Amino acid sequence: MELDEQRLLAEYKRTGDLQLLGRLYEPYMPLVYGLCLKYYKDEVKSEDAVMQIFETLIPKLRAHDVTNFRSWLYTLAKNHCLMDLRVTNRINTVDIEEHLVESDMFLHQHNKDERIPEDRLAQMESCLGELNAEQQRCIRLFYLEQKCYKDVAEITGYDLNKVKSHIQNGKRNLKICMERRKAE
Repeated sequence: MELDEQRLLAEYKRTGDLQLLGRLYEPYMPLVYGLCLKYYKDEVKSEDAVMQIFETLIPKLRAHDVTNFRSWLYTLAKNHCLMDLRVTNRINTVDIEEHLVESDMFLHQHNKDERIPEDRLAQMESCLGELNAEQQRCIRLFYLEQKCYKDVAEITGYDLNKVKSHIQNGKRNLKICMERRKAE
């Protein structure tokens, strides 16, 4: 079997014939599915991952010299699942952090009579001063001057994704600073 795999790998690398790759991958599909199911705990997501991993194989096997396909495929599949979960968890974590920070610290005031206590404003201003320059500038423009992401990007000259990153990291750092000061 291993000799046949090596022959299929070599022939696929030479020709790029997807039928050869399919013959190579097919016996491992149940194992890849089981591995994905272990990580995702979701049948549909695992089935999708099996196909995504196959698509990943198309360029990777032509670029890499693989001597032990089974072991290499296991590592590739595991890394695919872990990276996907990491991205998903990062998105969920960001959503939770943004909710906590906005509701607790920035208090977008819907009631104009509602005021943030002076000591809390002083604490926030002091913590703002501890942020790096990029985070501080983006936080001030976004929250204190009520600019949208696009406006902040235009004003600062930062890429839109950098603006979002500076705001997210700045909010997290502000929250940490304010919690630290509250505990003092």
